[in-house]
Amino acid sequence: MAIIEELYFALPIYISNVAPVFSKHIKFLDYPINKKYFGEHKTYRGFLSAIIAAILILFFQSYLYEYESIKKISLINYNEANIFLLGFMAGFGAMFGDLIKSFFKRRRNIKPGQSWFPFDQLDFIVGGLLFLSPFVSLKLKNIIILLIASPTIHIIANHIGYYIGVNKKKW
Repeated sequence: MAIIEELYFALPIYISNVAPVFSKHIKFLDYPINKKYFGEHKTYRGFLSAIIAAILILFFQSYLYEYESIKKISLINYNEANIFLLGFMAGFGAMFGDLIKSFFKRRRNIKPGQSWFPFDQLDFIVGGLLFLSPFVSLKLKNIIILLIASPTIHIIANHIGYYIGVNKKKW
């Protein structure tokens, strides 16, 4: 049951990581944050869509928190949490982690979309957890489970994205 708790907790981080892919056809804020440092595909639109997605997922989780089965798997008390703040930090942290990874990928001349294992699979979760850490106390076991599970989930999500036509490559 422990992995269910972690995955439910990290859902806003996971969803915020894929939100930019689904917002790519929206022209609002469709310009690079900094081409030189992060590449031209890291846009303000993607960053904002990730934050909005994380906030929406947390609001949905707070709504579901009235059910006993959801309370049992929740690592935080959604009734007492500042949902907007946590959503903002989860989405911002996920994208910040992604930007930091992109910065180092550009320095190593790794092209956008080219795999850089395990950093492509961990950047968003590490960023999300770091930005949430001042507001949410997780146990070490929760963090370890997320760091182990996230690469697998990321790879599976990329395969699904490939088969539904969102991603050009399986990985």
